[in-house]
Amino acid sequence: MANHKGAEKRIRSSSTKQESNHYHAKTVRNAIKKVRTTSEEAEVTKQLPGVVSMLDKLAKKKVIHKNKAANLKSKLMKKAASFEKKAE
Repeated sequence: MANHKGAEKRIRSSSTKQESNHYHAKTVRNAIKKVRTTSEEAEVTKQLPGVVSMLDKLAKKKVIHKNKAANLKSKLMKKAASFEKKAE
C-alpha cells in the first residue's frame, strides 16, 4: 500500500484516468463496429467523420497509438470507397 500522500493521490488519479480511457476506447470500438456492419452508403458517410474525429482525439490523448488510429481510419476509408466503386 502507498506510504505517501503523493503516492495515494497518484493511485486515485491513475484509476480515474484508466476508467475514462476505457470508456472512450470502448465507445470508439462500438462506433467502428457500427460503421463496419452498416450496408448503406448514406449511413456510412454520415457516421464516418465522427468516428475519425474520435480516433484522432484518442490518439492525441495517447489512449491508443497514433499508428493504430491511422490504420483504423484507413480501413474505414476503404469501406467508404468500396461503396463508390459498387455504384459505378
